[in-house]
Amino acid sequence: MTNLTEIIAPTPNGPQLSSIKRVSVCDTQPVTAEGVRTLMSGSPDMVFSDTTGSLAEALDLVRRTSPEVLMLDKAFGIQAILDWLADLKANESQSTAIVIWGVSVTEAEALRFLQAGARGILRKTAGIPVILACLRTVALGRSWMEDCVFRDSNRADRYPRSELTSREQQVLELVEQGFKNKDIAAELGIRPGTVKIHLKHIFEKTGVRGRYGLALNGLKDRGLVSIPA
Repeated sequence: MTNLTEIIAPTPNGPQLSSIKRVSVCDTQPVTAEGVRTLMSGSPDMVFSDTTGSLAEALDLVRRTSPEVLMLDKAFGIQAILDWLADLKANESQSTAIVIWGVSVTEAEALRFLQAGARGILRKTAGIPVILACLRTVALGRSWMEDCVFRDSNRADRYPRSELTSREQQVLELVEQGFKNKDIAAELGIRPGTVKIHLKHIFEKTGVRGRYGLALNGLKDRGLVSIPA
């Protein structure tokens, strides 16, 4: 969890106003936003800012007020959210960190959201400390994702790239970039069946199941996303 001293500049009268992070919510259920408002009321370094009930309103809100964090409900639909993130990304001056949260999030969905520009991936069933950790991390400009998003929650913490052959590392790097098997084969000048064999060996050596898990682990390995245990 992020150290609170990294966020708040202590003063005799409490945290400086400029250090307080504004959190807005765009959710399909108003009662959920009220729960976040209650959560924020007990936080010295974050404050509840606004709530909206549609993606269109959320886009306008972000462009008008630029809150440090916006929590966006996954229930709006994966493609709708991806399109929304693309629209937001078109505004190059935008600095709001987007956290996608939902009842459940798969590895494939998490990867697509992160690649589209989201900064945080969070389940609505997460505990208060986890939610606060996520919000504080993304508010500081970092990326964050719950460890339990991975299908293999018992995977090893270490990611032994050194155990891979040079060809397996090439395949892995292309998987992390979102290449499909046929594209990897064309890029490396090998057969698609050979790519499958390399992937099988990569899964066995890393203990990670599935190409989405490999891509997410690659982001973690390069320090691009924090995945707390």
